[in-house]
Amino acid sequence: MISSLRGTVLHAGTDSVIVEVGGVGFSVAVPPDVARTARVGESLFLHTTLIVREDALSLFGFATRDELDVFGTMLTVSGVGPKSALGVLSALTVDQIAAAVAEDDDKPFRRVSGIGPKTAKLIVVQLQGKLAPPVPSAAPSAAATDVTDRVVQAVAGLGWPERVASDAVAQAAEGASDADRASVQALLRLTLALLGPAQHAGAARG
Repeated sequence: MISSLRGTVLHAGTDSVIVEVGGVGFSVAVPPDVARTARVGESLFLHTTLIVREDALSLFGFATRDELDVFGTMLTVSGVGPKSALGVLSALTVDQIAAAVAEDDDKPFRRVSGIGPKTAKLIVVQLQGKLAPPVPSAAPSAAATDVTDRVVQAVAGLGWPERVASDAVAQAAEGASDADRASVQALLRLTLALLGPAQHAGAARG
């Protein structure tokens, strides 16, 4: 079992990377946010798992151990294969997945490409009690939460995965002034500037 890789990035695609370890290049399927941050010629560490099929050996890699663990747990759900599990982790964070399961809410999973209503419901039902509860965070004001949610929805509506949109909005909000954090238009502008037009084009095509 190949449980981790550390090596030099030879290539970074939209959802995969090639990492050279000891002169051997390993092709690894990864969430888009990992592929976007990978830089050719730089070192990359991934938590990985090897999926063995009759006709293929496929490596899947993640930035954190928690993501790898959730990926493995997702594979226990009827009808969810490696590509679908990777799709879920590309669109949602570990905490978002855990929260949706805890709240018996299959809507976030139905928004993932390749996950139909039946499979989304199975994910919620079959993962009950199998995931660590989401990490609680300090509760922001209702107004701030409303602004953030609206900006995340707007960015997701422009073509970015909800996970990427949520992370980008949170990052933009951290460096914004109080006035900008309270304005949907201002926070949206800061978030889009952070994401960049090139990434938007790629997200829209995906």
